[in-house]
Amino acid sequence: MGATLDRESILGEAPRRLDGVPDWFNASREAGWELFEQLPMPSRKDEEWRFASLGHLDFEGVQLPRPHSMGSHRGASGLEKRSARIGFVNDGLNEQESNLPEEVICLPLREALEKHPDLVQQYFMKSGCQLGSAKFAALHQAHVSSGMFIYVPDGVVVEDPIEVFHWLSGDHIITFPHSLVVTGKDSRVTVVDYFQSDTSARDAWAIAFNDLVAGPGSQLTYLSLQDLCDQSRMIQVGNTVVDRDASSKTFILNAGAAWARQEFLSRLSGENAHSDMLSVSIARDEQEYDQRTFQHHASKRSYSDLLYKNTLYDGSRSIFSGLILVDEGAHETDAYQTCRNLLMSETAEANSMPGLEINADQVKCSHGSTSAMIDEDEIFYLRARGIAPHVARQLVAQGFSVESISRLRNEALEELVLSFASREFHRISEQVVDR
Repeated sequence: MGATLDRESILGEAPRRLDGVPDWFNASREAGWELFEQLPMPSRKDEEWRFASLGHLDFEGVQLPRPHSMGSHRGASGLEKRSARIGFVNDGLNEQESNLPEEVICLPLREALEKHPDLVQQYFMKSGCQLGSAKFAALHQAHVSSGMFIYVPDGVVVEDPIEVFHWLSGDHIITFPHSLVVTGKDSRVTVVDYFQSDTSARDAWAIAFNDLVAGPGSQLTYLSLQDLCDQSRMIQVGNTVVDRDASSKTFILNAGAAWARQEFLSRLSGENAHSDMLSVSIARDEQEYDQRTFQHHASKRSYSDLLYKNTLYDGSRSIFSGLILVDEGAHETDAYQTCRNLLMSETAEANSMPGLEINADQVKCSHGSTSAMIDEDEIFYLRARGIAPHVARQLVAQGFSVESISRLRNEALEELVLSFASREFHRISEQVVDR
């Protein structure tokens, strides 16, 4: 089954002009729509969509949510301390609280466009989309009207995370979550994006875009926790630019949605830039997680490390395609890429395509992927100590994921991710008992 472009859906409706936003933003939306109409839908001939199940690209009857469909949901969080909390339901602002320093800008995108239009324009969707979903990034550009803008000035340290909740409610609706995070020189911030939905979000879509800009000497940590209902779908494009002496860390958790595709790029544009790209995906039933990554070393003496770990149950599938590119002149680069898959059933499927292109000297680079069935000897060892079979399998699967989670190097964040992951592992374990 191929991709479905339904002219009766949002894909056939040009975006309306927005009131109260700068002219450049409306022009950007119009340009996005023109590009969307020009670009073809993905096909099986596209290398960027190799192994993907294109039948999930079904937008039949999908529409923007109406204002009256906004609910009063409040996202749940395991974080005890936070600097700010912002919630959206179907892209409508639902809650907002903050105890951030006054100099930090943390505003819904529409408000930021009114108060800081030039600053937003400087960073808004500047990196484009390079890993296959350009058509859907253009659709996002055409329809985005909500999201977050976070700007941390030079030398400002935000100790506790900023939480942003994106909630989907209702069937056949589509949302366009957007997060733009900029850190000034020697500043620090952590942002956690939650993507959640209720069970009414049947055939619902989230097409998300996040731009992360780490200024010189800054530290930027970003977490994406995806726990949509089983009948929702998601495309997420993430671009990170890391300046000299700066460090970025991105972490993706997948525990929901029928299908999710994520394209994450990290461009190390300054000397001594550092990037960590981490992910844990827990797939069951017929879920499919499709992840494409790009570690782009554009400057010398930069470092990147990617570790993606997938645990696959039942007839679920994973796709990983990653590229390390070392530009000419980017000497003394260190770059590492690892994807590991744990198969919990004989019908689960993992597809991995690591890649490496080096155009410089004195580099240390490695890339690789492994896929293996769960070790029955480990299960036997645990059962011999009185642990039930389904619990033993759950413990092994959780232990497999810990390596990636522990690289967050932050106890509160690790506990947060572990709580989400453990809940999903437990749910799967209980389903096994009920069968």
